[in-house]
Amino acid sequence: MIDDRQAFIKANTRLLPVPHAPEISLWTADEATELWQRTEDELGEIGLPPPFWAFAWAGGQALARYLLDNPAIVAGKHVLDFASGSGLVAIAAARAGAARVEACDIDAFAVDAMALNAVENGVALEPRLGDLVGRDEGWDVVLAGDVSYERDMAARVTDWLDALRRRGATVLIGDPGRSYLAKDRLEALAEYRVPVTRSLEDAEIKVSKVWRFR
Repeated sequence: MIDDRQAFIKANTRLLPVPHAPEISLWTADEATELWQRTEDELGEIGLPPPFWAFAWAGGQALARYLLDNPAIVAGKHVLDFASGSGLVAIAAARAGAARVEACDIDAFAVDAMALNAVENGVALEPRLGDLVGRDEGWDVVLAGDVSYERDMAARVTDWLDALRRRGATVLIGDPGRSYLAKDRLEALAEYRVPVTRSLEDAEIKVSKVWRFR
């Protein structure tokens, strides 16, 4: 089992710029790292859940780019980045001038990864371990990248995000057209051609959009 998660992250990833938001660098797994080569069963044997935190997913890249280009959305605001993974979107929000940025994930490795990535990018985040679906702590802006890849989770998260939007929060979703994205409830604000890794996304460029509720 892995005793020092941050040491493991640094030993098994490389600090690399995000392709579609190169102002930000993340500890990332790629073909040059051992973590990339290991199967899910091998990772399970050493006590590591699937390392979603080790990649800059397309929806998160699109959402990060949108915030960096439109900082007024988060400037001076209290922001939550839900299912933050690497912390990419949260870091973009902090870089764009958010007053307070919380970033949550259910994976303890993600929480450590986002803390490391925040330091590398010179921003302050509040990493949180846990599932916040159903809670409302008064966030001004709630961000969610790549959360529509599993049916039950997507439905549960979408209903929660919509409830936050109806009480007055700004809610933005970054997504490249995952299977369970509730497109009938959303409208696109921006579209990007995001460089990704073919072995993860079956493409080298993924058309990804930033969405809001209708």
